[in-house]
Amino acid sequence: MSSDIRFTDFKSDKQPTWCPGCGDFGTMNGMMKALAETGNDPDNTFVVAGIGCSGKIGTYMHSYALHGVHGRALPVGTGVKLARPDIEVMVAGGDGDGYSIGAGHFVHAVRRNVDMTYVVMDNRIYGLTKGQASPTSREDFETSTSPEGPKQPPVNPHALALASGATFIAQSFSSDALRHQEIIQEAIEHDGFGFVNVYSPCVTFNDVDTYDYFRDTLVDLQEADHDPTDRDAAKDVIFDTETEHQGVIYKNEASVPYHEQHGVDEDMSVIPDGAPESATDLVREFY
Repeated sequence: MSSDIRFTDFKSDKQPTWCPGCGDFGTMNGMMKALAETGNDPDNTFVVAGIGCSGKIGTYMHSYALHGVHGRALPVGTGVKLARPDIEVMVAGGDGDGYSIGAGHFVHAVRRNVDMTYVVMDNRIYGLTKGQASPTSREDFETSTSPEGPKQPPVNPHALALASGATFIAQSFSSDALRHQEIIQEAIEHDGFGFVNVYSPCVTFNDVDTYDYFRDTLVDLQEADHDPTDRDAAKDVIFDTETEHQGVIYKNEASVPYHEQHGVDEDMSVIPDGAPESATDLVREFY
């Protein structure tokens, strides 16, 4: 850990407006602690967020940040990392943001294996828009807009990631502070695309997937002697949809991140000599 950086250095001066008890508080704290433990600091960290309750996280963290549009956080994060391979890029989103409108970007970000961390706050509901069923909601989950449930099976994000060629897949629980931090930290340290789905309960609109539910049902893969380097074992965990797991599900230790595969190691954020320095200059040059 850096002797000069504490996780509180990653806290901004903005007061979170999440509902009291929201799982996103624990998710964010774990992210900040993991960043500090891996020797990062606000000056070399870029947080990209999408839309939804999770999308506010870049405002509440002290670092470089961009609050993007719905489902588009991963392309922005990819661009930032390829332009500045030297900085730590963390992309944050929700289950609606990432697995609905952003699902296509998720697949391609996974297969490119860009060296960044993707944290998805999965509360199995659309919280910001007042409680509609999300891609990960249970098939019989009753909401005001789906009183008989969505009547379709939930998206399995881990299966989607594995099928897309993921080199790091994990599941954490925002309320288990130490384990959550450890898992995020391992994702940051992974050479490649580190994907962590986080059970982050919504205390306002989801009275099914609660803190108590996850505390009572979670199986820690570390305690179960799971070997995350065994892809077949990872498949068994991923397709065991009757069990809620926590831990690193799959890790390819031979992973080579995109920038190393393709020799992308220069700072491309610097404007080349002779190039227009602004959009105005570009227009003037064109005309």
